[in-house]
Amino acid sequence: MFAENTQKFNIQNFYWQTTLIFVQLYTVSMDILILGSGGREHALAWKMKQSPLCGKLYIAPGNAGTALVGTNVPIGVNEFEAQKQFCLQHNINMVVVGPEEPLVKGVYDFYTGDNALQHIVVIGPSGYGAQLEGSKAFSKKFMQRHNIPTAAYAEFDATNFEEGKHYIANHTLPVVLKADGLAAGKGVVIATTHQQALQVFEEMIVNRQFGDASSRVVVEQFLDGIEVSVFVLTNTKEYKIIGHAKDYKRIGVGDTGLNTGGMGCVSPVPFAQGAFMEKVERTIIQPTINGLLAENIVYNGFVFFGLINVQGEPMVIEYNCRMGDPETEVVLPLLKNDIVDLFLAVHEGRLNKTDILFDSRTCATVVAVSGGYPGLYEKGYVIEGLNGNGDGENSITFHAGTQLVNGNVVTNGGRVLAVSSFGNTITEAAASSKAVLEGISFNGMYFRHDIGYEFVPPSV
Repeated sequence: MFAENTQKFNIQNFYWQTTLIFVQLYTVSMDILILGSGGREHALAWKMKQSPLCGKLYIAPGNAGTALVGTNVPIGVNEFEAQKQFCLQHNINMVVVGPEEPLVKGVYDFYTGDNALQHIVVIGPSGYGAQLEGSKAFSKKFMQRHNIPTAAYAEFDATNFEEGKHYIANHTLPVVLKADGLAAGKGVVIATTHQQALQVFEEMIVNRQFGDASSRVVVEQFLDGIEVSVFVLTNTKEYKIIGHAKDYKRIGVGDTGLNTGGMGCVSPVPFAQGAFMEKVERTIIQPTINGLLAENIVYNGFVFFGLINVQGEPMVIEYNCRMGDPETEVVLPLLKNDIVDLFLAVHEGRLNKTDILFDSRTCATVVAVSGGYPGLYEKGYVIEGLNGNGDGENSITFHAGTQLVNGNVVTNGGRVLAVSSFGNTITEAAASSKAVLEGISFNGMYFRHDIGYEFVPPSV
């Protein structure tokens, strides 16, 4: 009898110990470093801080908003050696890379190739994988190899410049010219005349408008339709769609004026449902992920699919190798999953066992920018009205170009703030964001009042 009871006790003790180990494994907090300083990084920090898996949270270099949810660190996104020393000194367990430049420069390879850093979970693709964004020519060839629908194109450099001029002169209008490399979002021009196209072509290649980034130019067919961005987390063996959004790039009302980094965003996009999303997944997402795997491209992070809906048919405009900005500011508020756990699922190969859950509401973000943006603008203006404004249950104020100086939050960039709000409709959500911004001010502040305008019923 005693032996029987002892056996029962040992079995029960085993189960208790196993349960305790399991709980400990999944409740031990991780100290995390986010690289970046924009609205995207504030949104990531805000979302990650909600996770019980998140311990100490650091942002390098961060902004005045990220300082509210974590600790800013004065280290640049491309200062890999300084990041290494910080990670080792502070026992960092995970690094989440926000912007594209360090990814293209190989930050993933730096961490995974260093014996002292190999234990750190890095969310982002390898430098080669980041070429999906880092080189327009690379991404176009990738899409061709895997039969992914995209615009027809040709590429030119100094060696075939005259051939390129002849090609452009005979191309249908409008025609799209893209600097091959990273050009801070300014390397794409939609030319409406052959004269304009030839002038842009010469400016990019001959006059090196964007340096090495425009030493090669991709000339593309113009696609007419409505754009939508779809966001995926992947480790190349598995993937999950975590949201989609529509961005508004033009500075002026009604999508007029110069291109910007993004004046606002809405999610979910009304037409990106049902049959359309089924086509996106079948003809674009699955072939892309399968292509990464087939070509042994190391990719543990976000794929941003910049798409266009051409009469119901999705086509790829571009890939990005990270989350978008301001898209992150609407996608993450609607994502109900623990984002840190999702990052661990990428690393541990259990994405397929994870269900993605979404808030049933709509989210809209409206971006406040500095006067003169996207051209010349001044920094250092004090921002008034931030305290408690946009920090409720229905609205969140994300900082983009801000800095804390002598106790004041001041402007430190072209895009300064992004206010995201929930609503039952796009109209309601956008109105809430605009109402918050009406209570905030800084010298020269401007924001668009028509974010989401295509989806507003005619009677509104």
